[in-house]
Amino acid sequence: MEIAIDLAKRGRGWVNPNPLVGAVIVKDDVIIGSGYHEKYGGLHAERNALAACNESPVGATLYVTLEPCCHYGNTPPCTEAIIESGINQVIIGATDPNPLVGGKGIEILRQQGITVITGAQEEACQELNTIFFHYIKTKTPYVLMKYAMTLDGKIATRTGKSKWITGEAARNAVHQTRNEVMGIMVGVNTILQDDPQLTCRIEGGRNPIRIICDTYLRTPLTAQVVTSARKIPTYLATCSQDQQKIKRFEIMGCRILKSAKVGEHLDLRELMVRLGQEGIDSILLEGGGTLNFSALKSGIVSKLQVYLAPKIFGGAAAKTPVEGLGLADPAEAFQFTDRKIKIFGDDICLEYTKR
Repeated sequence: MEIAIDLAKRGRGWVNPNPLVGAVIVKDDVIIGSGYHEKYGGLHAERNALAACNESPVGATLYVTLEPCCHYGNTPPCTEAIIESGINQVIIGATDPNPLVGGKGIEILRQQGITVITGAQEEACQELNTIFFHYIKTKTPYVLMKYAMTLDGKIATRTGKSKWITGEAARNAVHQTRNEVMGIMVGVNTILQDDPQLTCRIEGGRNPIRIICDTYLRTPLTAQVVTSARKIPTYLATCSQDQQKIKRFEIMGCRILKSAKVGEHLDLRELMVRLGQEGIDSILLEGGGTLNFSALKSGIVSKLQVYLAPKIFGGAAAKTPVEGLGLADPAEAFQFTDRKIKIFGDDICLEYTKR
């Protein structure tokens, strides 16, 4: 199962919004085939493992990280392939919360006389698909809020300069995350100040869908995210009703998502529903202080990723990662748990999940 988990991880960034799945087939204590879900729309892990078998799988045991599917989608049900193969035992890591599966795959296999054992390395297998489980249950993207700051909590100097807070190793890790999620979201102020590309700059990487929260459509038509919108899918989420502005962005290749307003900003909860309907299962939020506070206040953030650099900028006017109105009482604080620590040279990455 540990081999199957490692195989599943190879699909990161390529299978969304499908789950990451790995499979290993064992016969007489020897691995005779293995595979993983490599790309959205491609064969699932079980069928890839069967195709890779170097001898007949009759009487073999299949180890698979997620319950085999039993419905027709882009590919036929994996339960059919398992039954036809002659495999007589299936060991499953995690059950599938998808209502189309949800225990039905296990039951079908058992009805055919196949021994099914569940819960092998269950916690690790569930962690593989935190994003998928969230998306399939809520129909909204899993939002990971990320920022880099100095030891005194600054994301830029008093002049607005921020390149670079962290070192190269930490920045490479961020690009790896961009490769693994479906979307990256920033506010219009980030576009106005930095004019970023919001791309994934690792070899063989995949660019995420770019989502700009722009309540009043202040994004310049000359911004890099606009001029490259025909090459990289770009969404502008807005409350603007200015049809002339909207038409100009659409001509450039941008997609416009209209949203209701909450106070002076667009409704992030409604936006998450819309993005979920677009098939976007995960978002890396790289916003500034205003958008970060709005995201926390709206409750859309599922995970927090903070890169901490051993530097101090100082300055009362220097930007901090979460601004907005802020909270009045410590008892109202946004709570996170399940701490994880990663080291990148002199930098530290702290990860927490929403409590």
